[in-house]
Amino acid sequence: MMIRKENIPQNMNPKSVGGQALIEGVMMKSLSDIAMAVRKSNGEIIVKKESVSKIEKSSIYKIPIIRGAIALINSMILGVRAITYSAEVFEEIDSDEEKSKFEKWLEEKFGDRADDIITYFSVALALAMSIVIFMFIPTLLINLLKNIFTNQLLLSGFEGVLKILMFIGYIILISKMKEIKRVFQYHGAEHKVIHCYESGKPLTVENARKFTTLHPRCGTSFLLIVMVLSILLFSFLGWESPVQRVVMKLMLLPLVAGVSYEVIKIAGKSKSKLVYAISYPGLMLQKLTTNEPDDKQLEVAIVALKNILVKDKDANI
Repeated sequence: MMIRKENIPQNMNPKSVGGQALIEGVMMKSLSDIAMAVRKSNGEIIVKKESVSKIEKSSIYKIPIIRGAIALINSMILGVRAITYSAEVFEEIDSDEEKSKFEKWLEEKFGDRADDIITYFSVALALAMSIVIFMFIPTLLINLLKNIFTNQLLLSGFEGVLKILMFIGYIILISKMKEIKRVFQYHGAEHKVIHCYESGKPLTVENARKFTTLHPRCGTSFLLIVMVLSILLFSFLGWESPVQRVVMKLMLLPLVAGVSYEVIKIAGKSKSKLVYAISYPGLMLQKLTTNEPDDKQLEVAIVALKNILVKDKDANI
């Protein structure tokens, strides 16, 4: 399938696009639109389109560093919504029959805002778990070494290495799950199709198949850069109290996320050797989070991308 030329503005550079792997689907996102394409159990591809959030269209989203901190939370909220939607479409869940008592109670109390509340709760829970696992536990464990190693920079280095090892270990562990392997294939499909689009080639399965599953703007690379920058920045924090250290980390996290976002944006555009060297560890980590997709998965990713390229907001091609 090729994109209809009449639906694409002529004489312009490719739009900046990104994406996310879903359950049997792919979400693609441009500066103005979002499209989620999911293949149902019967083989049919369902597409849902919507506009990006209002905050992404505001002037504050153009301010370097600040936009990165906002993007981190915004992408988590969108990611949870997209994953939930894809699961419902693929499993063909009946929204009335499958709702729990808690969900029904939320609907009675909050009406149409119930889904948003569930999403925000899921994001808050995910953030809390991330803070405990990747921030508090490494700090607590390395704090036990204070009596052996008194050098603050050395302790911070141990903490950083432990955090990265835990992160990689977590990815390796979940990659063994059958369902996650499928998600990682769709992750690879997302990257291949975006590479195909950015190369200027027609969006076909045959063309997309030739590209790599690794992409410098990937969220996996973003998380690794966040970790590396946090190690450097947090090395200046004291070790008087593990709780105090974690609180200080939380206060500095928006700054780390903001700087990391700018690094990822530069990495996605620059061809310099320095930028490639910075991006290289993240690209290698993507070998754990992306798998080679099949043609049907590439087709889903292409459908999602085409739907954010056309002018018609309600198009389904």
